[in-house]
Parts: sequence; structure tokens; C-alpha cells
Amino acid sequence: MSRTKSSPREEEQDSIFRIPPYFYIHVLDQNTNVVRLEIGPKTYIRQDHERVNFNPERMLVIPPRHYCIVENPVVRDANGAATYDDYGQVRLKHADQDVRLAQEPFPLYPGEILKQNITPLKVVISNSALRLRCVLDHGEGAERRLAGDEWLFEGPGTYIPRKEVVVEETIRSTVIKTGQAIRLRARKETVDRDGAPRVTGEEWLVRKHGAYLPGAYEEVVDLVDAVVLTDKKALHLRATKTFSDTYKKVRKNGEEWLVTARDTEAHIPDVYEVIVGVNDIITLNNRQYCVISDPVDDKGIIQMGRKKLVKGELSFFLQPGESTIKGTQDIFVLREDEGLILRAIESFTDGTTERKPGELWMVRGPWEYIPPVEVEVVRKREATPLDENEGIYVRDRKSGRVRDVCGQTYMLSQDEELWEKPLPAAVEALLATGRDPLADRGSRGKDADAGKPRDKTKVVTYRVPHNAAVQIYDYKEKKARVLFGPELVMLGPDDQFTQLSISGGKPKRPNVIKSLCLLLGPDFMTDIITVETSDHARLQLQLSYNWHFDVKEPNNPAEAARIFAVPDFVGDACKAIASRIRGFVAGCPFDEFHKNSARIIRSSVFGYDEKQKVRNMFVFPQNNLVITSIDIQSVEPVDQRTRDALMKSVQMAIEITTNSQEATARHEAERQEQEAKGKLERQKILDEAEAEKEKRNLLELQALSAAVESTGQAKAEAQSRAEAARIEGEAAVEQAKLKAEASTIEAASELDRLTNARVAENRYIEEQNLMEISKAKEMSGIEVGKFKNMVDAIGSDTIRSIAVSGPEMQVKLLQSLGLKSTMITDGSHPINLFQTAQGMLGCITQSESTDD
Repeated sequence: MSRTKSSPREEEQDSIFRIPPYFYIHVLDQNTNVVRLEIGPKTYIRQDHERVNFNPERMLVIPPRHYCIVENPVVRDANGAATYDDYGQVRLKHADQDVRLAQEPFPLYPGEILKQNITPLKVVISNSALRLRCVLDHGEGAERRLAGDEWLFEGPGTYIPRKEVVVEETIRSTVIKTGQAIRLRARKETVDRDGAPRVTGEEWLVRKHGAYLPGAYEEVVDLVDAVVLTDKKALHLRATKTFSDTYKKVRKNGEEWLVTARDTEAHIPDVYEVIVGVNDIITLNNRQYCVISDPVDDKGIIQMGRKKLVKGELSFFLQPGESTIKGTQDIFVLREDEGLILRAIESFTDGTTERKPGELWMVRGPWEYIPPVEVEVVRKREATPLDENEGIYVRDRKSGRVRDVCGQTYMLSQDEELWEKPLPAAVEALLATGRDPLADRGSRGKDADAGKPRDKTKVVTYRVPHNAAVQIYDYKEKKARVLFGPELVMLGPDDQFTQLSISGGKPKRPNVIKSLCLLLGPDFMTDIITVETSDHARLQLQLSYNWHFDVKEPNNPAEAARIFAVPDFVGDACKAIASRIRGFVAGCPFDEFHKNSARIIRSSVFGYDEKQKVRNMFVFPQNNLVITSIDIQSVEPVDQRTRDALMKSVQMAIEITTNSQEATARHEAERQEQEAKGKLERQKILDEAEAEKEKRNLLELQALSAAVESTGQAKAEAQSRAEAARIEGEAAVEQAKLKAEASTIEAASELDRLTNARVAENRYIEEQNLMEISKAKEMSGIEVGKFKNMVDAIGSDTIRSIAVSGPEMQVKLLQSLGLKSTMITDGSHPINLFQTAQGMLGCITQSESTDD
């Protein structure tokens, strides 16, 4: 590479440094390796063996209330000048620092480093402080600081940094409001602001209101708010250490207590207090009570395992360790039909009765009962009102005997309980459906709603409909009884229904119909059977049998029980009848059976009497079932060919009958048509003759109307004018009469009005005068009575004393003054003394005459 040669002018410029005022440069002497300081203003010419480390830089100017930190400061003598070594190098305090405040601008000597730039001094405001830590031992006045010591620089003030001290943090005061306290912890052994010594880790509260500034070895743990206490709330506290609380009471470690509104309005928990909870007040009215478990006595000792009964009216707080059993309970107010079953849980004396643990007894109302702590309420019993058709099953728990109670109001005793009577599932299902066995026969095959479940403690009742029977079996007495409807069946504890399972459907299938009662009929049952004739024609018959049970003596148990002798009487009867019909039809050909099917079937079932006549009924002697009639609903061949042949013959017979009926109808229609035509022609002739007669009458009427029209117009006009004149005259006369009558009526009514007004006015004046007279009499009587009562009350002597009291007082007053006579005047009114004597004499004369 080619090297560019600088010109002599450029080299001259590089060697000359113009240093302005308050600027400086560092010059390195490459021969001695010493750096020196050059301060402006000056023009410095660099020598060949020298090197300028940097261009002129401005001196450091520290304004007021600012500072900077210089590392490796120069060593200065007593006059403040920098010192140098033997080599001309400025002496430095290596690894040291110098805090420089506001002063004249100064340069940095070689080796000095500006560690912290010019920074404003830190102003500490009021209610705040700087936590300082000593890093080098030093003394501040008479106080000696050791490395590691910490202290506060509290405001207001301006902190001036020192090289021996570092600022750890800025601490601001915590404002403690009303109802608050600050919780502090000592980081090191120290003395708090109240002068109390604190050990490391110790915590305490400051409750003084206002701003609090923690010390150097204090740290704020938390700001504790006071718990406001009311008459309905109490504070439950627990001590974590033995100490003396705010109320000067010594609390042991683990002790629990309550602080209520009677102690203070607001409580600030101490550092050794833990809030367990806030207890609400328990308020009992005069109808409530509660039982307290593990109560606290008057000395504050918990009575473990004991109970205490508290009755209202009362308000209290549960002490620590206490608890209520079942909370606040209402007093048992028992009606006349109520009772309580009680059990003693420990021995005690109930009035005059000694109760042992586990003993049961009952108290009955009317009563207000509060169970003592030795008694447990097992249950509350209410009397059950029972109609004569209602009942309950009751079992004695001591003997185990079960009985039914019906038709009374009954309350179970302490040794009794309700007993649930079990029934077979099928019987339960039939009772739950609630269907009427007679009215709801059409819905047997449908699913029934289960309905409400049966109360098994109530006596099972079943309504037997009319013309039906129910069999009840008593398993205890091993006897059965039959009840005929209408009747209400009530099962005893050992009674069960006899369930009937009867065949149903077409053809009959067993166990289709389930029922509890047996219908006595008359009724019908339908069955489908298959028979075969002697010529092997198989036929399907649908037959309906009318039946009923013939019960001659219902009150005879043996006779009544016979109707239940056959469990499935429908299936047995249908089988018996079908076997008879099949046996009889087997000996008849098809044609004969087809023509005489009704007679053959009736005779096969009912048989013949002595006179060879078909009987009217068929009786089953086992259960007195009587078949009274048979209805043949349909006869259908089973074989297809026989069915087709029978269908063809039936169609031919129907066709022949149809053709015959069509011919007869056609002949009758032709005959009726000829008759109708003859009647129509005759009617036409009669109508024409009648029309000619009416035409003649019309012509006569037309001629008569023409004559009347010509002569009647003039006559009608004359008659109308005369009639109008007559009507006008009559109207004028009638109008005059009406006006006269109206005037008469008006005059009479006005006269009556005036007369009535005068009479009413006279009556009013008379009554008013009477009232005034009566009022005057009464007022005079009242005044007389009032005056008389006043006189009587005051007395005559008192009235006389009042009357003469004024003159006598004046006389006595004059006598006390020693005046014989006196005259008082205001000076503005002259007195005629010439007539004074005459007046006096006149008064004397008048008085003498009065005395005479």
C-alpha cells in the first residue's frame, strides 16, 4: 500500500492545541511515561516526544445542590494543592473515592475517573427517610460509625453523600388511621421509638395515630385493621404466647377468650393474638331454648362433658370451647292431640319419679315442654283421627302383638309403633290401579297408571261393588269369609285377599284377568271353538254365553264359599261347554248343522228335559254357575275349499234374491208411471176450466173499475174538502179547551205553592221563637245557678270583706301616715277651693241623711 504523506501544515495543526478557558488536556511525555495536566486558556505546542491523549475537554462544573463522585482522587496538601512524586506524576489515592460538591470548575487529573456523573443532591421530604449503611469506619462528630452500621437520615432535609456511606433505600412513613395499627418486626437488636429494647425477630404493634417512620432495624410487617364490635358480634381470639393483652390481662399460650362490645368498641389484634373467628350473638325469645355442651363456669373453666340448659328471653355469646347441641330450638308446644316420646340418657329425678338411663315415657298436651339436659326427645307424636271406615296397624314393641285401630282418634304410646302390612305384589298392583272391577272392565288389557303408593301402615280397604263378592282368608284363625257387595272390606293384620286369576281373550287363555272380587252376573263371556261334523267339515264357532252365579243363601258361609270353589270358573265353563258342543256336532252332517246350528248348539249344551224340550239353563253344581243362553255370533269353515263352496252357494242365493227383487221393483215402477200419467192429464183439463172461469171474472172487474173511475174523482174531491174543514174546526175547539185547562192548572199550582210557602214560613218563625224563648230561659237559669253557686262558694262574710277591704285599707294607710285629710293633684288642673268646703259639707250632709 502506498502511504499518504501529510503536508507540513497538517503536521503543524496536529502539534498546536488551543485550550479555551475552563478546558484541559492530558499530555503524555513518552520519554518519562508521565502524564501531566494542561489547563486553558493557553495555546499548547506539542513536542515530538509528547502525545495529547484527547482533545480539550470542558472542566467539571458542579452547580449548587449537586455532586459527583471521583474515583482515584489526587492527594492534596494542606493548602489544597495537588502533590506530585519524584517523577513529576501526580499522586493519587488509588481505590478511593472523593465526593465533590458545588465549587469552582475543576479538571480531572491524570488517573482520576468520574465514577458518578453530576447528580442532584437527594432531598428527603417530610415523613420519609433514607436508610444508610456504613461501608468504612468513620466518625461523625462525637459518634463513631463502624462498617455495617445502619441508621436513618430523616427528612425534611438534603442528604450530602459520603464515601463511607451508601444509601440502601428510601423509607416512607406509614399513616396509621383511626382503628388501625402498624405491625413491626425487628431485623436486629434495637431500641424502638418509645425507648423499649427489641430483640431480633420480635414483633410489636404501634397504635398511635398519625405518620410512623420505621427505624433502621425495623420493618413493616402489616397494617392491622381494627375489628369493629357491636352488641351482636364478639371476637374470638387465641394466644400464641403468654403475654399481657391490651386490657392488662395475662393470657397464657393457647388460651382462648372473647372480646365483646362491653370491653371495647373496636379491637386491634395483638401480635400474639390470632383471630379464630367472629361469633354472632345467640338470642333466645321466650319461646326458645338451647343446650350448651362443655359450658364455661363463672371462673372461666370449661366443664368438659357437661351440658347446660339456657332458656329465653336471653342474649349471650358462646364462650370458647362451648357449642350448642342442635342450635336454637323452639319450645315444644303440644296440642291436646300431640305428645312427645322422651328417653332418659342419664339418671335423674323427674318431679317425684326416678328416671333411669334408656327409660322411655310420653308426655301429652296441652303443655309447653322444655326437655332438661338429661332427656332426649325421641320423636313427636300426633293423634291420628280415624273415621269408622279408616284404621291403622299398631304393633306393641314389647309383646310384638299387631292389632288394627279403627274409628277413633288414636295416639301411639311410647311402646307402640306403626306396622306396615305386607301384601303380594299382584294384590298391591290391583289396589294401586284403583279400577272399578265392574265399570272398568273394558280397560283390563291396557296398562294402568301406578298411582300413589299405598301407605302400608293404614288398614287396607277395598270397596266391593254391587253384585260382587270378595273372599278374605284369616291366616291366624285359618278361616275364610265371603263378603257380598256393596260392602267396604277392611283387612285385619292377619287377613289376605283371595286373588282370582281368570281366563280371558278369544279363544280363552288362562291367567289373563286378575281380580280381587268375583262378579256374580248376569254377564256374558265369548269363546271361539273349532268343531268337526260327521262329514269331516271343520267349522270355527264364535259363541257368547250369558251366565250368573245362583247364590240362594248368602248368609250361609258354606253356601257362599262354593262360588270360590273353582278358581278359574270362566276357563272351566268354556271347556265344558266346548266339549259338549264338539261331541254333539260330531254326529251331524254339515248341511244339517248349517241349517239348524242354533238348535243343535243349544240342545247340546242345555240338553232335554222329560218332555224332550230343550232346557233353559245349564248349571255347574261345583260353584253354582248358571249358563242361561248361548248366542252364535259367527260360523266359519276352517277348510278353505269348504269356505269357498259355502261362499259360492251364498253368492248364488244372494244373486237369485237380487234378480227377483229387481223384477218386482221394475213392474211396480211401470204401474206407478201409468197412474201418474192419467192423473196428470186429468189435472190439465181441470186447470184449463178453472183458467176460463177466472178470465171471465177479470173482464167483469175491469168494466166495474172503469165506471167507478169516471164518477168517483169529483165525489172524492168534495168529500176530502169537507173532511178537511171538519178536522180543522174540531182541532181549534180542542186547542181552546186545552189552553183553558192549562191556565187553570197553572193558577191552582201557583196558589198551592204560595199557600205552602206561607204556612212553612209561619211554622219556621214560630219554631224559631220557641227556641229563642227556651234558650233565654235556660241561659237565665244557668246564670242564676252560677251566681248562686259562686255566692254559696265564697260566702257572705267573704263578699262583705271584699267590699270593704278597699276603703278600710285606704283609711288605715292614712292613719299610719298621721294625715287627717289629704288632697293629691298633678298641678296641671286647678282646684276650686271656694267650693271645697261646700262639697265637704254636702258630703257630710248626704252621709247624715243616708244614716237617717
